[in-house]
Amino acid sequence: MKTSKKIVALLLCLTLALTMLTACSSSDSGSDTETTAAATTAAADETTDGVSDETGVAESTSGLTELAAGSFDGTNVIVTSIGQSADVDIADTLCSKAGLSVYTKSDIAASELNDTYTTLIIAIGGSSKGLGAAGIDENEELARAEELLDTAKELGIPVLALHTGGSARRGTLSDKFINAALPYAAGAIIVSEGDTDNLMADLLSANGIPATYIEQAADAVAVLQTVFGLEG
Repeated sequence: MKTSKKIVALLLCLTLALTMLTACSSSDSGSDTETTAAATTAAADETTDGVSDETGVAESTSGLTELAAGSFDGTNVIVTSIGQSADVDIADTLCSKAGLSVYTKSDIAASELNDTYTTLIIAIGGSSKGLGAAGIDENEELARAEELLDTAKELGIPVLALHTGGSARRGTLSDKFINAALPYAAGAIIVSEGDTDNLMADLLSANGIPATYIEQAADAVAVLQTVFGLEG
């Protein structure tokens, strides 16, 4: 009888031990699942906040409206600089390659605008060397830009902004011109590598401005052909 009681007691102990082990295993598994889920959520948040690790392109640009075909009139186009960088010459070349005839003057004054112009293309990018060559400082250039763009708005001349210089046309000087001029645009073409911090994307989004982001300046040719309704 005593032996039977001992066996029953032993079996009870074994059963209790197995139950506790199973419970601990389930608890650990649940903890691991929660930890994995939290890590996945954090990783997703990090990927969608700012710059995509895979592309290096600002994620917020995905919410912008793309430039529409034929959205600008190429009948009488003027190209100017905002910041006096060499990017105005690049803009002129890109327009030529696109088959668009333009009049380019880097320092055109507001008084030179009239309602015969159908589009104003602005090449945004600051250059201290370019400002010096033009005989003006950044404040004078900002004043010219503001007066020019205000006049274009009054005359109903749509503004197409180009930022093709990438990260080389970013920094304290160029950013002043970006902040001052970009909100006036009716559309923009931007090299993605120059906007990894979303400065321009945020300005475009806040003002409801459609834009096309490109990988390199040469890609602007096809975009220009599209927005001006030109054949490639």
